[in-house]
Amino acid sequence: MSKFPNWIAGIGLGTVGVLGLAYYGAEWSVGPAPKYVAPEPVQVAEAKPAAPAGVADEKPDTPAKSDTILVSAAHADETPEPGPLGIGRPALQEEIDAWNLDVHPDGSGLPEGSGSVEDGEALFSENCAICHGEFAEGVDNWPELAGGDGTLADDDPVKTVGSYWPYLSTAWDYVHRSMPYGNAQTLSDDDVYAIVAYILYSNYLVEDDFVLSKENFLDVEMPNADGFVIDDRPQTEYPQWTGDPCMENCKETVEITMRASNLDVTPGVETEAEAEAQAGKDEATETVAAVEAPKAEDPAAAEPAVEEKPAAEGPDPQLVAAGEKVFKKCQACHEVGEGAKNKSGPELNGIVGRGIGSVEGFRYSKVFEAAHDEGRIWDAAALAEFLANPKSIMKGTKMSFAGLKKEAELDAIIAFLSSHGE
Repeated sequence: MSKFPNWIAGIGLGTVGVLGLAYYGAEWSVGPAPKYVAPEPVQVAEAKPAAPAGVADEKPDTPAKSDTILVSAAHADETPEPGPLGIGRPALQEEIDAWNLDVHPDGSGLPEGSGSVEDGEALFSENCAICHGEFAEGVDNWPELAGGDGTLADDDPVKTVGSYWPYLSTAWDYVHRSMPYGNAQTLSDDDVYAIVAYILYSNYLVEDDFVLSKENFLDVEMPNADGFVIDDRPQTEYPQWTGDPCMENCKETVEITMRASNLDVTPGVETEAEAEAQAGKDEATETVAAVEAPKAEDPAAAEPAVEEKPAAEGPDPQLVAAGEKVFKKCQACHEVGEGAKNKSGPELNGIVGRGIGSVEGFRYSKVFEAAHDEGRIWDAAALAEFLANPKSIMKGTKMSFAGLKKEAELDAIIAFLSSHGE
């Protein structure tokens, strides 16, 4: 019995304590912060209001801390005075120079330096060819940097440095600022000059012995320099779009003519078309292998064919079909067949038996011009020798293709080319 009253008393005191803490906690966290109110002055000469607790006697007019917070908050939306914020330091000139990379059409911003086409070819192959091709023809959906001359009026223009860009400064600035992909700004100034020189050479804008430098940069004439106009759309077109929209004579239906997935606009993502192309390459390999080495169980493999087709009938259709597959390695730069046009390489209709360097309207490198002047002909033997090792046979050619190493591939592609006359 003696413990019961103590237990009741403990509960009562605990309840009072909890309610008291809740009350004062609510007042502190929810209610307005207490504001200092000075007491009425005492009617005594020189009397001053009593200082609140926590404020020194020698500064009786100083408001409490909470009042200071409220005053600061009241002025938080006011615009600060202009001037330094008191943090950081002025940028050093070398830090500014490191960020100031832009080069202008008048050549301002170009650093000292130079680079040759010869050096640029090696640098381009090492740093750029994986995306842009060995001679700037583009790989998959990565941009073509060469070719496209005379295509800007076509339905599908090829916009390259040679066909479209009005200023060489843009090419230099972009290579310097953003390339190589994934490792930007690792090229020296001389390297950039050399790579840009090689791009110019790939577009037949300079010769193979050209050296680009700050001094002759503006001497390079870009073919499309006059192909751009001042953008006056803010004055001529924007006002048409700012008024009330037209809600009359609208089309009844909207037809989707193409989707991005069909256009295949994303480099590096294999599409159905690319998968089919790869399947074609695999099929070509199998066909060439069949031509090169017939199966042992095949009765025809045991002994050579005794029946020969007349020359007038043309090449073996099976060999031509195999050559069409092999030609996929060449079609990025060359066209053949009806409507074939020059690309970064000449069209190849009638090449078998044609004079070397003789396609009208195509600008050949010096080694092909010399072969043309000598009267050399692309017969089957010359084609096979060249296609096996282009750079060794035609020293100085822009054609960076490594060559066809299998004799069966050489026979097949020559048969395919010979099936396309002029």
